[in-house]
This record gives sequence, structure tokens and C-alpha cells, in this order.
Amino acid sequence: MRLLIVTDAWKPQVNGVVRTYEWLASALSRRVDLKLLTPEPYRRAPLPTYPEIELAMASPGSIARFIKSAAPDVVHIGTEGPLGFLARRYCKAQGIPFTTCYHTRYPEYIASRMPIPTRWTYALLRKFHGAAASTLVATAELADELRLRGFSHVTTWRRGIDLNLFIDGPVEALHLPRPIFLYVGRLAVEKNIDDFLKLDLPGSKVIVGGGPERERLQRAYPQAHFLGTVGHPRLGALYRAADVFVFPSKTDTYGLVIAEALASGAPVACYPSSGARDIFGGEACGVMSESLQQAAMAALDVSRDICRRAGARHAMEASAESFLGIMRAAIP
Repeated sequence: MRLLIVTDAWKPQVNGVVRTYEWLASALSRRVDLKLLTPEPYRRAPLPTYPEIELAMASPGSIARFIKSAAPDVVHIGTEGPLGFLARRYCKAQGIPFTTCYHTRYPEYIASRMPIPTRWTYALLRKFHGAAASTLVATAELADELRLRGFSHVTTWRRGIDLNLFIDGPVEALHLPRPIFLYVGRLAVEKNIDDFLKLDLPGSKVIVGGGPERERLQRAYPQAHFLGTVGHPRLGALYRAADVFVFPSKTDTYGLVIAEALASGAPVACYPSSGARDIFGGEACGVMSESLQQAAMAALDVSRDICRRAGARHAMEASAESFLGIMRAAIP
């Protein structure tokens, strides 16, 4: 099978979507004839309000030539960005089967930044995803939610992580008062990090990641420890050093960092969500509560062995097989 993956999210961006497609591409390259269409070869411009994310300034002709030369049996469009829209247009015009993926609750994200009603954005997303053979989502609950919003051909894709980066290795020597409550992710308004940082918790709060909110958060919460963006293998060492991983987002569709933390042995505290329930898989590896304070304190008593066992179920190899099954089904 000749497969083309189109994604606007790519290095040097650091987020769950980028990691997902990096790891997926590595796993798929041993199974299929894979090509990637990313922003790397194009001139890029910073996204308004979020300059760390750069958008590719590609022409329709350049995208058409790339896809034509790849001659794919099926195209997977991973993001609703400039590359995604141009690839979708070409695939529709040429009758090339394609799938899409709904990674992010963009309507809620956009509404948190500017006064745009979520119904407008959902209407645009329904149109974008509506022509796909399948729209991939992370959980069955999210699939049901999108169907209620009028999305069609929604399919659950089992997500995964590179377990080798997290399941074993050194522990970061954090010379801070215990317990250590850790957050890993983008520092952006939609991540709801204030809910974590304003909690009255013992010990120390450690923040890993970069983004447009970093300066404001550092000024507002000087007692927290901001480490900036961290790469592998240090990220795994930080997870292993944490007593609790706190995930305050209410809008993420999955939360890949939850699986990473569990694989490293860190119990998770979060708000109730379909993504967390799916990752926990019925294991007592974390605490979900509408009170993040209560969840964070209760997570201190969770067994790290149970966490590792729950995290080990999310291998990228299984995710790649799930993905390929959906791609094969999309080919007439």
C-alpha cells in the first residue's frame, strides 16, 4: 500500500499531535510505502496569538505536484490547517480516497481566544471532515459526541506512545520539597493550567513546556518551577521523578501525556474526560474528579506499579496496526 500522511503539525513544534505522527511514521515505515507532507519544505508564517506554531505557505500547485508524485492509494489528512485544506481539495478533485483526524477541540480553543461562536467552527469542521472516507478520533465517547454534532463516518483509532522512552530509565534529581506535582504540555490558555497552579498543594509544582502563556504564568505563580521545553530522554526522567502528574485540561480529546506519565509510573490527577477514561482502561492508576485539588491529593496513594501496567497497554505498534486497518478500509 502507498500511503501519504499530510500534517500541518510537525517539528520543531512540540505537542501531542507532532509526537503522534512522528512515532506513527516510524512504525508505519516498516509496513507500507509511506510518504509525509509536512511544513518543512515551505516558507512558514507564525500563527496569530500563538507564534510558536508556524503555518506553511504552500501553493495549490505545489501540493498537487507532491501528491501526484507520491501516487498514493490513500491519503491521511491529519490536521485542519493550510496543508490539510489544500490536500483535501486535490484529493476530492482527483477522486483519491482520504481520511481525516479530529485531534483537537478547535471550536472550544478558538472560543477561548476570540469571540467566535463554537457553532460556526463546528460547521466548518463538519464540512472539512464530511468528505472523508473516515474521520479518526481517539475514543468511542468522542465519536458519539461528534455524531450528535452531525459528523459522519467517524471511526475510533487506538492511540499509542513509544514505550521505550518512558517505561524505564533514570529518574531526574529534582532537589525540591516533596511531593512533586508535575504538568507537561503547551502553556496555552486552552490548557487550563491556572486551575492546577492555583491549587493549595503541599510540596512543589513543576511545569514542563513552552507556549504563549509562559510569561504570564511565571509572573502569576512565582512559587512554581518552570523548566521550559524538554526533549527525550529527559522527559521520561521527569515523569519518573514526579509523585503525581496533573492534567487540568477540559478540552483535550485524548491527552497523550497521560499515557506517557502512566508508562513512567506517575499517577494521574485530572478532570473527568473520555480520553482519561479510555487511557485508564478501568485500572486504578489515577483519580478523576471535578475537584482537581481532591484528585491531586488522592493520587498520592495510587500504586506506581498499577500505573506502569496501565501505561504499557498503549504501545505504538498496536496503534499503527489500528491505523492501517482504517486506511485499508478506505481504499475502494
